[in-house]
Amino acid sequence: VQLVESGGGLVQPGGSLRLSCAASGFPFSSGPMSWVRRAPGKGLELVSCITPAGTHSVYADSVKGRFIISRDNAENMLYLQMNSLKSEDTAMYYCATGYCIVPSSPRGQGTQVTVSS
Repeated sequence: VQLVESGGGLVQPGGSLRLSCAASGFPFSSGPMSWVRRAPGKGLELVSCITPAGTHSVYADSVKGRFIISRDNAENMLYLQMNSLKSEDTAMYYCATGYCIVPSSPRGQGTQVTVSS
Protein backbone atom coordinates (compact mmCIF):
# COMPACT_ATOMS: atom_id res chain seq x y z
CA VAL A 1 0.00 0.00 0.00
CA GLN A 2 1.35 3.38 -1.03
CA LEU A 3 -0.38 6.70 -0.38
CA VAL A 4 1.13 9.98 -1.57
CA GLU A 5 -0.54 13.21 -0.46
CA SER A 6 -0.08 16.57 -2.15
CA GLY A 7 -1.69 19.97 -2.57
CA GLY A 8 -1.06 21.53 0.81
CA GLY A 9 0.35 24.99 1.34
CA LEU A 10 -0.02 28.35 3.02
CA VAL A 11 -3.40 30.00 2.56
CA GLN A 12 -5.18 32.97 4.12
CA PRO A 13 -8.28 32.49 6.27
CA GLY A 14 -11.28 32.12 4.02
CA GLY A 15 -9.21 30.65 1.22
CA SER A 16 -9.38 27.26 -0.49
CA LEU A 17 -7.10 24.34 -1.19
CA ARG A 18 -7.55 21.01 -2.90
CA LEU A 19 -5.63 18.09 -1.50
CA SER A 20 -4.87 14.99 -3.57
CA CYS A 21 -3.88 11.48 -2.60
CA ALA A 22 -2.38 9.09 -5.14
CA ALA A 23 -3.00 5.48 -4.13
CA SER A 24 -1.28 2.34 -5.36
CA GLY A 25 -0.55 -1.21 -4.31
CA PHE A 26 -4.09 -2.23 -3.45
CA PRO A 27 -7.53 -2.41 -5.15
CA PHE A 28 -8.39 1.26 -4.65
CA SER A 29 -11.80 1.15 -6.31
CA SER A 30 -13.10 -1.46 -3.87
CA GLY A 31 -11.89 0.21 -0.70
CA PRO A 32 -13.34 3.01 1.43
CA MET A 33 -10.97 5.89 2.12
CA SER A 34 -10.53 8.61 4.68
CA TRP A 35 -8.75 11.87 5.31
CA VAL A 36 -7.29 12.49 8.74
CA ARG A 37 -5.23 15.34 10.14
CA ARG A 38 -2.87 16.13 12.96
CA ALA A 39 -2.81 19.67 14.25
CA PRO A 40 0.28 20.94 16.09
CA GLY A 41 0.48 19.34 19.52
CA LYS A 42 -2.62 17.20 18.99
CA GLY A 43 -3.46 13.65 17.99
CA LEU A 44 -4.82 12.37 14.70
CA GLU A 45 -8.37 13.49 13.95
CA LEU A 46 -10.80 12.11 11.41
CA VAL A 47 -11.75 14.71 8.79
CA SER A 48 -13.84 12.79 6.28
CA CYS A 49 -14.42 9.39 4.75
CA ILE A 50 -15.97 8.05 1.57
CA THR A 51 -17.36 4.73 0.41
CA PRO A 52 -15.74 2.81 -2.48
CA ALA A 53 -18.15 4.07 -5.13
CA GLY A 54 -18.17 7.55 -3.70
CA THR A 55 -21.88 7.45 -3.03
CA HIS A 56 -21.69 8.16 0.71
CA SER A 57 -19.42 10.33 2.78
CA VAL A 58 -19.06 11.46 6.36
CA TYR A 59 -17.56 14.67 7.71
CA ALA A 60 -16.31 15.80 11.09
CA ASP A 61 -18.56 18.48 12.54
CA SER A 62 -15.66 20.92 12.42
CA VAL A 63 -15.44 20.74 8.60
CA LYS A 64 -19.03 19.97 7.61
CA GLY A 65 -20.29 22.36 4.96
CA ARG A 66 -16.76 23.55 4.11
CA PHE A 67 -14.89 20.44 2.94
CA ILE A 68 -15.82 17.99 0.18
CA ILE A 69 -14.29 14.55 -0.20
CA SER A 70 -14.28 12.85 -3.59
CA ARG A 71 -12.49 10.14 -5.50
CA ASP A 72 -11.61 9.10 -9.04
CA ASN A 73 -11.44 5.32 -9.13
CA ALA A 74 -10.21 5.28 -12.72
CA GLU A 75 -7.14 7.26 -11.65
CA ASN A 76 -6.75 5.80 -8.13
CA MET A 77 -7.03 9.29 -6.68
CA LEU A 78 -8.66 10.66 -3.53
CA TYR A 79 -9.37 14.37 -3.11
CA LEU A 80 -10.32 16.83 -0.39
CA GLN A 81 -11.65 20.21 -1.48
CA MET A 82 -11.26 22.60 1.44
CA ASN A 83 -13.14 25.89 1.37
CA SER A 84 -13.59 28.72 3.86
CA LEU A 85 -10.42 27.65 5.62
CA LYS A 86 -9.87 28.65 9.22
CA SER A 87 -6.75 28.89 11.33
CA GLU A 88 -7.88 25.82 13.23
CA ASP A 89 -7.64 23.80 10.01
CA THR A 90 -3.87 24.15 10.18
CA ALA A 91 -2.53 20.60 10.32
CA MET A 92 -0.71 17.87 8.49
CA TYR A 93 -3.25 16.04 6.37
CA TYR A 94 -3.06 12.34 5.52
CA CYS A 95 -5.15 10.00 3.46
CA ALA A 96 -5.84 6.55 4.84
CA THR A 97 -7.50 3.32 3.85
CA GLY A 98 -10.69 2.33 5.61
CA TYR A 99 -14.02 4.02 6.33
CA CYS A 100 -13.86 6.57 9.11
CA ILE A 101 -10.87 4.87 10.67
CA VAL A 102 -8.07 6.86 12.25
CA PRO A 103 -4.84 4.93 11.73
CA SER A 104 -2.36 4.61 14.56
CA SER A 105 0.36 5.63 12.15
CA PRO A 106 -0.40 7.11 8.71
CA ARG A 107 1.28 5.41 5.75
CA GLY A 108 1.98 8.53 3.72
CA GLN A 109 4.19 11.50 4.37
CA GLY A 110 1.22 13.85 4.57
CA THR A 111 0.76 17.32 3.17
CA GLN A 112 0.97 20.43 5.35
CA VAL A 113 -1.86 22.94 5.36
CA THR A 114 -1.22 26.23 7.09
CA VAL A 115 -4.00 28.80 7.38
CA SER A 116 -2.65 32.16 8.40
CA SER A 117 -2.83 35.80 7.44
